[in-house]
Amino acid sequence: MSSPDLSSPYARFKVLWSYFWGDHAFIRFSFTNTHWVDAKMVRSNQPSPRQLAWWKRQGIKTVINVRGPREEPFYWLEKDACARLGLTLVDAPLDSRDAPLPERILKAREMFETIEYPALIHCKSGADRAGLMGALYRHFHLGQPMSEAKSELGRRTLHNREGKTGVLDVFLETYASEIEPKSVDLVQWVQSDDYDCEAMTRAFRSRWWGDLLVERILRRE
Repeated sequence: MSSPDLSSPYARFKVLWSYFWGDHAFIRFSFTNTHWVDAKMVRSNQPSPRQLAWWKRQGIKTVINVRGPREEPFYWLEKDACARLGLTLVDAPLDSRDAPLPERILKAREMFETIEYPALIHCKSGADRAGLMGALYRHFHLGQPMSEAKSELGRRTLHNREGKTGVLDVFLETYASEIEPKSVDLVQWVQSDDYDCEAMTRAFRSRWWGDLLVERILRRE
């Protein structure tokens, strides 16, 4: 399905209706799970068009969408709002239940070197993929060791490591504890034969109650 013509009031209403209920936007109107990483980077859950306008007034220049481009209401509305507001929208998709692909780590490093700041990172809930990207920002852009940067992925932002999303913790912690002490760059590691994202994902074992919380109750993406 192609992007609808949002200049039509009826088409916009249908998209907003689907976004409000189907994407759980009604929850995010009063809860944004917003946390500043530093003075130039903030992370949150999926922002609505009105919230994007508010962020524009706060000085945000770039919006990093780690949900990726999709033929879905949230993306149609976000893309339209960013275009109208003069915000740069960068699509940098990440997975929440798989160890990251090497090319996505490389894209993150390049992105942090080229985007205009201040910037906003978001996924759907602001807990998992936004946390991973926040850790990569701390590591690549702020130069923090991963042992410090990985704090972006934690319970304070509602991340749950006991569910399938815990594979993201394994990725960061493996690098911080086993690879970084050898003075091996993160990019070098993910491009080497020592890194196998598929094997890391297969080896991870979540807990049943973590899966119940993440998959059934919270219905995280």
